[in-house]
Amino acid sequence: MCRTADLRRAILAHNDDSARALRAALAARGTVAVNLLSSPGSGKTALLEGELALARERGVPVAALTADLATENDARRLARSGAPVQQVLTDGLCHLEAVMLRGYLAGWLPKDTHVLFVENVGNLVCPAAYDLGESLRVTLASVTEGEDKPLKYPTAFGLAQLVLVTKADIAEAVGFDEAAFLANVAQVNPGVEVVFTSARSGLGTGVLLERALAVREGRQAHRPVMASAPAADSAAAGDRASDDALDHVHDHMHHRHEVPHEHSPVPEPGQGRDHDHGGRSRDLLGAVAHEHPAVDRP
Repeated sequence: MCRTADLRRAILAHNDDSARALRAALAARGTVAVNLLSSPGSGKTALLEGELALARERGVPVAALTADLATENDARRLARSGAPVQQVLTDGLCHLEAVMLRGYLAGWLPKDTHVLFVENVGNLVCPAAYDLGESLRVTLASVTEGEDKPLKYPTAFGLAQLVLVTKADIAEAVGFDEAAFLANVAQVNPGVEVVFTSARSGLGTGVLLERALAVREGRQAHRPVMASAPAADSAAAGDRASDDALDHVHDHMHHRHEVPHEHSPVPEPGQGRDHDHGGRSRDLLGAVAHEHPAVDRP
């Protein structure tokens, strides 16, 4: 058990180091990364469609990276906004990690990007344990998922800086108990902002973009990811989340040794990305001004 705990700490410590470097690199470029966490089917892609379209309408430079185990369906949907979008296929891995994110951003993220939206893999366990270098962590829950979701996943909700409730237009139809949900959120994360949204009706559209831009302007301090959550059982919950994450990583690595990887490997930071073909120096993310296709994968 001690060796497992040591391994967990080592993996998360390495990720935290990568996340800090990535956060600093993005800050130097004036880019705020927003990490979106939720269960599958919560409606985060639909919500993100509205935010990207609004940003483009207002002339705010934004980009989006969306992660799934398979298919490029979400990237195709988001690309309709006209914003630069990239799909990450994780090949079975249940979460993103900072070094993976940096590898996908290198040479792709436009330099003038104000906000980078990262749609994490649909999962409230593993992604909660990994800092991606974001400056705003957002957890979503739909009204169809049950009011006790925050209590079941205290790490995901306890470390959120913003909680979005989606599909609010059908809350009455599904018998959603708003008071109970808000009380449960307050139990694991007192004082966190909770906003009700509906992609169908437009309720809450623009809140996510506005909060991200506020962070970019320094109007909201970054809460270090995986800091102690307010819930009394948060430490134990964080350990459980990390243990589950490591189990998934182990399973994924075992799978990769048995099944050939059909996609391009994620480049390590700085690997072959110090200069472009014209000899121009790149920044820490290896970005060079060029035209970006709407959907692009390394």
